[in-house]
Amino acid sequence: MRKIIIAPDSFKETLSAVVVAQTIASALQRSMPDTQMVCLPLADGGEGTTAALVEATDGRIIETRVNGPLSAEGKPVTAQWGLLPPLNACDSGNLKYSANMGTAVIDIAAASGLGLIPHKDRNPLVSSTYGTGEIMLQALDLGVRDFIIGLGGSATNDAGTGLLRALGLQLNDESGAPVAFGGAALAQVHSINTDQLDLRLMECTICVACDVDNPLLGAKGASAVYGPQKGATAPMVSQLDAALAHFANVSESLTGQVHRNHAGAGAAGGTGFGLMQYTKAQFQPGIDLVLERIGFDAHLSGADLVITGEGRLDSQSLHGKAPVGVAKRAKQHGLFVMAIVGSVDIDETSMVEAGIDACFSIMPGVSDLPKAIENAVFNLDQCAYNVGKLTNLISYP
Repeated sequence: MRKIIIAPDSFKETLSAVVVAQTIASALQRSMPDTQMVCLPLADGGEGTTAALVEATDGRIIETRVNGPLSAEGKPVTAQWGLLPPLNACDSGNLKYSANMGTAVIDIAAASGLGLIPHKDRNPLVSSTYGTGEIMLQALDLGVRDFIIGLGGSATNDAGTGLLRALGLQLNDESGAPVAFGGAALAQVHSINTDQLDLRLMECTICVACDVDNPLLGAKGASAVYGPQKGATAPMVSQLDAALAHFANVSESLTGQVHRNHAGAGAAGGTGFGLMQYTKAQFQPGIDLVLERIGFDAHLSGADLVITGEGRLDSQSLHGKAPVGVAKRAKQHGLFVMAIVGSVDIDETSMVEAGIDACFSIMPGVSDLPKAIENAVFNLDQCAYNVGKLTNLISYP
């Protein structure tokens, strides 16, 4: 019996990775009835990482009411985070995993994400990561000491200070009063007090899924690169960058650690920097982290074919996105790799060099975006069915 691994990312803003994987598997089963389908929906550290890991590990989703990204305006949200089953007691490099604790997996987008704010209300001057910190606090109270945090999709530019303040960090102005939340208020930070920072953080393994290498400041920093998509105008970008620089000066003076130029410090509006400064967070490309956590290589044993996919396969896919991460692992096992995607904008040479042997777009013809989204499941189903019929006719290296 043939064995096919189905390991796609989501089709962004259209279909979740779980739906994509299940739709492909169902269609292939109709055209290849005597084939074992192994569904491993994926994410690369952005939105959907929690759902993908929970699905792949038989974890569970927990809902909690926390402050949203506009917490200063009193707008709570119901956020979902995942609790994964305990890992077997083992060593992984310098990391110790406990046999009797699960892993909390938290997408920063769940409580502090751009999708939680209407376009007209987006304002990184005031948006905060406080709600993400509240989720971490709840997990700590449950006894969790192993965390995965996905930094994709944030609405914030506060250097992760909201998250850290939920866990006890104190930021005070020159008068000794707490500063406001948000990126702009970092310019008012005169002193930082770590006395009340939750001591349990020092017991934790915090793995940060991060696919960007931006520093904190400057032309390639958090404010300049990601601020505009979060609602920042050109003057606001300058203001935010200056506020981050001021906070970094005060913070680095306190801790004696200089992380502003480290790869990933600018991730999620500088949340990478905040985690580097005040926790023992270890950063890893998101897709690699996810593949390791679900034991992807073990699933490849005995497989005949790997099918991956995402909404758009393009040049950005070559820089740490899920399909290329999957392809690299599959090629180490000598497996043929297909991609089923919403659209393709990459040349054949680049695709093959990335490890993808063949790629199929689900679009049957010219369509506007609303219609493409409306028909996405049907088009995906039909494309996967045809791929299955073709697959029956070929063998693999």
